[in-house]
Amino acid sequence: MNQHEIFLLKLGEVVLKGLNRRSFEDKLMSNVSRRLRHYGSFQVYTRQSTIYVEPQGDKCDLEGAWKACRQVFGVVSVARAVPCEKTVEAIVETAKTYLRDAFAAAHSFKVESRRADKTFYLNSIQLSQAVGGDLAEAFPNVAVDVHTPDLTVFVEIREKAAYVHGASEPGAGGLPVGMGGRAVSLLSGGIDSPVSSWMMARRGVELEMVHFVSPPYTSQQAQDKVLELARLLTAYCGRMLVHIVPFTEIQEEIRRNCPEEYFTLIMRRFMMRIAEAVAKKAGAKALITGESLGQVASQTMMALGVTEDVTTMPVLRPLIGMDKVEIIRIAREIGTFDTSILPYEDCCTVFTPRHPATRPDLEAVRAAEAVLDVDGLVAKAMAGETWVRVKVTDEAKI
Repeated sequence: MNQHEIFLLKLGEVVLKGLNRRSFEDKLMSNVSRRLRHYGSFQVYTRQSTIYVEPQGDKCDLEGAWKACRQVFGVVSVARAVPCEKTVEAIVETAKTYLRDAFAAAHSFKVESRRADKTFYLNSIQLSQAVGGDLAEAFPNVAVDVHTPDLTVFVEIREKAAYVHGASEPGAGGLPVGMGGRAVSLLSGGIDSPVSSWMMARRGVELEMVHFVSPPYTSQQAQDKVLELARLLTAYCGRMLVHIVPFTEIQEEIRRNCPEEYFTLIMRRFMMRIAEAVAKKAGAKALITGESLGQVASQTMMALGVTEDVTTMPVLRPLIGMDKVEIIRIAREIGTFDTSILPYEDCCTVFTPRHPATRPDLEAVRAAEAVLDVDGLVAKAMAGETWVRVKVTDEAKI
């Protein structure tokens, strides 16, 4: 690892924000700085649609910081680079040293230059030709191939210095967390809800989670599994609160008093009411669920209408048009899949009806639910609410 190595974080959608762009950049830099605190002292600043991350001293954990930068929403790509003087000679010497191993593994290369500093005496094509010619002499066994090279040497002439780097790696994309408002996500222990939470955080939404527990039907391991899913999401979303709400009494009342085919629908209506109450306390403006159209009986179009009937807040369903294969692919990519499939039941699987209604009539469900003390049950559940603050640096729960 070169001791002068820095990271160049390229911005994505943020550059399209016009008059609001500065507020997006400031939020993104704040998010990057917060994430890097765990890995040492770094200077973070922005110039010309790029965030520069410079380690201050030799004690920084560059590998940890590199991974963290790639997980910050709003960053479209990340490159490791070495700064040098803005001369052809300095650029060539830096490339020879910094990319020596890459040249040893390559059969062909090209130089791609970008001149953000328009006062530099060569244009981009001239700079690429000059640097490429000297590197071809320095590495005679590596052919020049401007079309399909094994190695591309990137040279950027910027305000403070020239920067030399190899290929960039993809960042998390999206928008900086905190720029899209705040929402409460219903987090179960399954595959879908962590993915839906991640997708909305990627649109800049700051998350709080609500999770329902039903002891003795659900175990402490099931709750720990959900807290671990939340911890895994903090790598992208930052620290968050997980609201834990007791749900046993509500489920038992539904089982005793309501038609079996409506068990799941009435249960989900209670969840939406409670999630909205949590959201109002948190200052959130929307709810997030992991529902996908037609995936299970409670997620048909009519069933979703019955569920949403009890809330006045927007219900965001980022998975609504996705199939299970797509959802699983994202879960694997973001690192939640292996935890989601651990065999601890959550309360959604308690008292599952044998023949759930797939085309429910809203008025019939309202009538079935009317025998319950809805307001009293919601108030009692909210009175039993506890919460856990989950941070990036927490130890694994499972």
